[in-house]
Amino acid sequence: MAQQSKNRPTSERANLYQQITDRIIAELEAGRVPWVQPWGAAKAGIGMPYNAVSERRYSGVNILTLWDAVISRGYASQAFLTFRQAIALGGSVRKGEHGIAVIYTRRFVPKVERRRANIEGREPSGGIPFLKHFTVFSVEQCDGLPAHICEPPPPIPEGLILPHAEALIEATGADFRIGGPSAFYSPTHDYVQVPRPDDFFDPTNWHRTAFHELGHWAGGASRLNRDQTGAFGSVAYGKEELCAELTGAFVCAALGIVPTVRHADYLGSWLEIIREDNRAILRAASAASKAADYLLAFRPQSAIAANDDDSQPDPDGAMAIEGRIAA
Repeated sequence: MAQQSKNRPTSERANLYQQITDRIIAELEAGRVPWVQPWGAAKAGIGMPYNAVSERRYSGVNILTLWDAVISRGYASQAFLTFRQAIALGGSVRKGEHGIAVIYTRRFVPKVERRRANIEGREPSGGIPFLKHFTVFSVEQCDGLPAHICEPPPPIPEGLILPHAEALIEATGADFRIGGPSAFYSPTHDYVQVPRPDDFFDPTNWHRTAFHELGHWAGGASRLNRDQTGAFGSVAYGKEELCAELTGAFVCAALGIVPTVRHADYLGSWLEIIREDNRAILRAASAASKAADYLLAFRPQSAIAANDDDSQPDPDGAMAIEGRIAA
């Protein structure tokens, strides 16, 4: 019995990884890309899901999970909160409502290390990462919440989206070059290149392309230092493309630009990667969140005030031209 109890956390953690992975695979196999939602048919405006109490944005794979809930359940808001938070606000979750499971990471530090760190007067080091999950509800599943909690954020005024995007690109300080027939990031020379905006059928796609390539740039050796050594067509290359794809989608959503998939041919390689490793989508989404936060941190204070904040959540609380990584 003791052995069964000892093994249970590892088994539960593996099951949680697999549940998330299975859901993503099912979406991709159905021809739907979880980070490219059909926002045109959605009641909610494009944006990032956030905690209604702390106003902190959810991150990583939780963005995909909550976007799916917003679209599939027809919510008009991107605001979520826990059962306890609803009660604390004087409201309640309606009887019969089903919540959405989201995850967060914790680290288990053995008692020996905690004791040694206490003796030496330092913070414990190391630790074993593990996943925990908790349940959140849309504010639309609740009654009795304060009015300001239930109000959806105002829509981004038309005409401000593209200027904000251009301002962010400039603020990054990246070596960003416009011209040529293809879009790519060069790790060797540390620059991004995208074609002219008028080379795209829809000028908005130029911005989606730009943030995909800036997702690669954010992972450069002098910044987030991701592995970008994979040759074209390799698993490592596919993982980096998936990370940049998600980064572009997250940044676009934060700026009010509807994200789209860059190239349908990538679906096969993404499915292969995710099927072989049930933690691949979690790793990619986590790395993409870090890259998106890195890029969005360059926004001017005025732009940040006009949108939601970029902090991380607590438990309670496309393209006409295919991008590539150039050597």
